[in-house]
Amino acid sequence: MMLIDEINQRIKQRPPFQMIERVLELEPNKFAKGLKNVSVNEPYFQGHFPGTPIMPGVLIVEASAQLCSLVFDASGTKEDELNVLLKVDGFKFLKPVIPGDQLIITVTKTKEIGPLVTLDCKVEVESQVFAKGSLTFTKIPKDSVYSR
Repeated sequence: MMLIDEINQRIKQRPPFQMIERVLELEPNKFAKGLKNVSVNEPYFQGHFPGTPIMPGVLIVEASAQLCSLVFDASGTKEDELNVLLKVDGFKFLKPVIPGDQLIITVTKTKEIGPLVTLDCKVEVESQVFAKGSLTFTKIPKDSVYSR
């Protein structure tokens, strides 16, 4: 198991954009299972949607992506590199995620071709699948982000 302090040493995101709060299982370069508690205090609920708060699908994808980075970069990210999301494929949102839900996210590496890594993702609440799909990543030099 990996708690928040160790997660903070290994991923670059920070609150309010850090989504993974606990890693329940990790097999580097293969698989991870993580947890995200969905709180009514998260700022996006003010506008999505007032009176009927639903977690945006793109943030469910982001939570999955953050867990993925721990699978293919379990020792921690290098300061001069970023893991970037290249492709979101076949993501389906089967049930709405609402405040009070606890997301159990499972990611499994399915393909690695050169610098590209693809993982299948499954997001569950109370053992029911709420979302699923695949994500593809690559690494880029950090200093290339703002050079055009």
